[in-house]
This record gives sequence, C-alpha cells and structure tokens, in this order.
Amino acid sequence: MEELPGASDACETSTTMKPLLIFDLDGTLIDSRLDLASSVNATRAHFAMPPLHNDTVYSYVGNGVPVLMQKSLSDARGGAGASESELQRAQEFFLEYYRQHMLDETTLYPGTTEALAKLFEAGLKMAILTNKPVRFSKAIVEGLGINPYFLHVYGGNSFDQKKPHPMGIETLMAECHVDRANTVMIGDSSVDVLTARNAAVQAWGVSYGFQPETLVTHPPDWLGHSMAEVAAKALGTSPS
Repeated sequence: MEELPGASDACETSTTMKPLLIFDLDGTLIDSRLDLASSVNATRAHFAMPPLHNDTVYSYVGNGVPVLMQKSLSDARGGAGASESELQRAQEFFLEYYRQHMLDETTLYPGTTEALAKLFEAGLKMAILTNKPVRFSKAIVEGLGINPYFLHVYGGNSFDQKKPHPMGIETLMAECHVDRANTVMIGDSSVDVLTARNAAVQAWGVSYGFQPETLVTHPPDWLGHSMAEVAAKALGTSPS
C-alpha cells in the first residue's frame, strides 16, 4: 500500500496533497460502550424487557440507532422483529435518554488527544464520519474537547445514506479538496472498511474498538493498536 505523503509536502498535486483522515467515532476515538449499553437497557426496561449483557449491546453498535433498536428489541423475542410503532417509540425513548446520559461514562481512548494534536499541527486534514446521529456526535466531540481538530463532523443523519454507503466520504473529499489516493477511512469495524472500499479509498483499522472481530472478515489495508500508532502511520514516524 502506498504510504501517505509526509507532513511537509505542499498541497498541489495528488502525490503532494495533504492527506484527509476520516475517523469513525464510537470504538475509534471514543469509548462510549457503557453509556450506549445503559441507554439500550433503560429503553428495554421502559418496555418491560430484561436487560441485555453489555457485550451483546456492543455487538449491535455501528449501523445507526434504527438498527441498534431493532436488534435490541428483537432479542427479547428470540429474533422476532419489533413492530414499526414499537421501534419508533423505542428510538424516541432511547434518543432522549441517551441525550441526557451520553457523557456520563464516555471517554477518549488513551492517547487520542495527543495523537490528534500531532496530526493537526502537521497540517493534516481530519473529519469524523459516524452513523451516530449528528447532534449527539457534535455534542460528544465538543464535550470531550477535540472539536478544534476536525474540519467536519458528520453523523448518520447528515446524508441520505449511512455508512457503508460512500456518500459521506465522497462529500468530505469534495469539501476538503482531497482526492481518493490521499484519503483514508479509519475505524474499528467492517462497516468502516466497507465504506472505504465503496469509496475506493484506503481503509485503516484499529484493534481496540467495539467489533475488532469483524475486521477478520473484512480486513483493512493496515491495522493499528493505538491512536499513537495511527498518528505515526499517517506521519511516517515511529510511535512515541
């Protein structure tokens, strides 16, 4: 795989253009597992359902709230699907509960702030593309103090199509004036890899997220084990 250009290169041709790093949010930059699991189980309790094990909830994350609710409610029925009205009411309850609790336990993964600062200081362009609703995504990014590093934060309702559709990546490339050869999608699951593949850009994975097992079926072009390694890969240096 072709290495990304170094930080000192000028932004004039496809071989010297500043890279665009597009990050997933949950499981990549932030560990939001406990708040998501608590919100899902609060929703189930609201519908008189027993709680799910946290690991089960984690396996449902990544495709947006509608899919999360569908899987979370179906679990109590042995796989039978919830009705449209149930799903709608569940989504409304979940979103309101999560709005109030989304920063109770959510934290940045170790070294994230330092890695983003290095990439920002080197002049690399960065954005977030997640399937989480955009208002929550922006609130979390701001609440954790990393919003200054990103040119754009886009969520699952920012476009007509969610990941793995390439619409989000293609929009970011156009807005940031970066071509496919210099664009990377970074995430913790097969959804992110498939999004990169559909957009014909590089896919980098991280092993510490919610669904690293899905990267076995859909392997990324490169796999890192910390944000420090991601920054070092992008800058062509050794992790400190």
